[in-house]
Amino acid sequence: MLMSAAASGFVAAAGLIIAIGAQNAFVLRQGLQQSHVCLVVLVCMLGDIALILAGVTGIGALAHQWPWLLQLLRFGGAAFLAIYGAMAAQRAIRGGGELSVAGAAKQHWRPVLLTVLAFTFLNPHVYLDTMVLLGSLSTHYPAEVRWAFALGACCASAAWFTLLGYGARLLLPVFKNPRAWRVLDSIMALFMLGLSLLLLFKPLKVV
Repeated sequence: MLMSAAASGFVAAAGLIIAIGAQNAFVLRQGLQQSHVCLVVLVCMLGDIALILAGVTGIGALAHQWPWLLQLLRFGGAAFLAIYGAMAAQRAIRGGGELSVAGAAKQHWRPVLLTVLAFTFLNPHVYLDTMVLLGSLSTHYPAEVRWAFALGACCASAAWFTLLGYGARLLLPVFKNPRAWRVLDSIMALFMLGLSLLLLFKPLKVV
């Protein structure tokens, strides 16, 4: 039962986390630039783990009681994604977003930390996926087994962000070409602006 619950938690979390998202795109970019990768990966991992544990322990039920919290995050997240998407579009049009490894190392850690915190906690879908959905799935198991489900889900998050952040360097030969960076920034801009519009025009529903 414990192994089955852990495996289910791992697969469920992996399916939700690996899906292309704004947070993943940011982690990929930082990994390519080799800029504060450890900081970015740790924040994403610990943020996910905290929300998963909150969901499994039942705190995710607050989303049902106070739906206005998700609506607040909805508009805040939409604004943040619109701004970051516009910045990515500007880099795609003008170029110059490729930053060498040496140049990227000069980035100060504070703005990177604030940005990854925003990507982690201003996206209302993160709360729906981790706290509500995974929390609901964990209730299929007896209370004494839910910790195994949570452990499996947390391992999936740790494995994915570590792989994405540190594995991105394998793509560095491709991104030696400035055009590749402009393509990446174009994709990021389209995705983030699209997600921003989706948050604005499609109300969130807690099921």
